[in-house]
Amino acid sequence: MLDGYSILVTGASEGIGRGIALAAGSAGARVVVSAIDALAAESVAGEIRDRGGQSTFIACDVTRRDNIEGAVALARETFGRLDAIVHNANLTGARARSVEDIGDQDWKLPLDVGLRPIFYSARAALPALIESQGCMIVLTSQSGIDGTAILPVYSAVKGAQRALVKSLAREWGPLGVRVNAVAPSAMTPAQESYLKREPHMRKHLIARSPLHRMGDAESDIGRAVSFLIGRQSSFVTGQTMVVNGGALML
Repeated sequence: MLDGYSILVTGASEGIGRGIALAAGSAGARVVVSAIDALAAESVAGEIRDRGGQSTFIACDVTRRDNIEGAVALARETFGRLDAIVHNANLTGARARSVEDIGDQDWKLPLDVGLRPIFYSARAALPALIESQGCMIVLTSQSGIDGTAILPVYSAVKGAQRALVKSLAREWGPLGVRVNAVAPSAMTPAQESYLKREPHMRKHLIARSPLHRMGDAESDIGRAVSFLIGRQSSFVTGQTMVVNGGALML
């Protein structure tokens, strides 16, 4: 599906980011694995190479514009082009709080980590994506679609991510560059840790899906992202693909 493609995945050292990187590598893409933890990023790049793929890695803090620019430059220097940037690095561990308990300071980190880096990625990658007629994909959450009662700041940022994706899709469409979002649900190390603390939630989460299972980061989420990168989705832009086993139906 992705033979000859060169892609950059941010936040790809574990969980969904790792699954996306592995799936893309298995589909034939040459993958730049980026993450704050260079050793963890190197490990995922090694997994891709062990499967017969091509991959390199770089330490990248997406809150730093120069780090993202460096990751984009590495992709172009190593593989000669950049066909897709997958912005997976995102805000995690949001604290459940009511609106009454939220102060001005509670907005800073979600905006600094969850929103502004998407703008940095877009600015850094656009010239390369114009050359390749490529695409950008942003990982978001269904909380940005239907909201939550206990995570209003998180949900607001996720909704803003989707709005930014639509704006970029409209601006970049005439340039031949597509932009989409994916709202995933999958079993990850972070999810496993949560379910160990709250074991009763496992049954609840599985029951929400008509398919009665949790998603897999590589085979379910990664393959969906690979589809959005590839030519098979060449007429899809400005959309949020919800990949959660039907737990949310639009």
